[in-house]
Amino acid sequence: MIANFPGKELLLDPGLNRFHKLYIAVFGVPISGLRIRLRRILPAISGKYERILDLGCGRGIFTFELARRFPNAQVIGIDIDKKQIDINNEIAQQIGLKNVTFRVQDILTMEYKNAFDLILSVDNLEHISEDSEVLRKIDEALIFGGSFVCHVPAYERIWLLWGKSKNFDVEGHVRPGYHIEQLKKLIEEAGLHIKSINPTYGYLETVSNNISYLITGARQRNALLYAFAFPMLNAMAWMGRNAKPGVRGAGILTIASKKVCP
Repeated sequence: MIANFPGKELLLDPGLNRFHKLYIAVFGVPISGLRIRLRRILPAISGKYERILDLGCGRGIFTFELARRFPNAQVIGIDIDKKQIDINNEIAQQIGLKNVTFRVQDILTMEYKNAFDLILSVDNLEHISEDSEVLRKIDEALIFGGSFVCHVPAYERIWLLWGKSKNFDVEGHVRPGYHIEQLKKLIEEAGLHIKSINPTYGYLETVSNNISYLITGARQRNALLYAFAFPMLNAMAWMGRNAKPGVRGAGILTIASKKVCP
């Protein structure tokens, strides 16, 4: 029996050893930023959906969770990592979750047209030079009135305790993040209507995430030290989960929709 928490599917990942699986069973997925994003993003997703697309799904943690929360929807996760996609599909089969599938697909080459009533993108755009092109493809892939939920890093964040600095240097990022007005302009130029756009990561969440970065460098270094520190860091972030991030939040969450056809 798998414990009840987002990301519980990792307990079936053949690439993880027994220690990793035991740790996840006790503490949940040990990724500080991911846990913060789960708490900030999932409550913002509500409604009735028939077809959902999760862009750059990775291990499928958001994908699987959406499939459980919206059992009447068909949920598709796409990613360029074929090995991970194969693992995700195998896990979906093992747990009997029939409304979710995973496909190998580059976001830049997808050709969906009026296909989804919800598209989710969690920390993808900062990896893609052609972000404006991706947003246009997202607009094309949505049905009229369909929803787009997007999270990205902010360009700046609180650093250590009170200072302010450019966001983390993360391998694979082509930009550290976005300013709100910059992101707003990109999304609107793609033809989407913004319903809300707000910072994420409150003070305690940001500080805990900063400490996580100091340990790992966002490159999975110092794994043993991080294993000891993570429960405390996650508890700190959890205590700050309801705080208003203000203008210095380390992430940006946007809820947008495709304009209704006249």
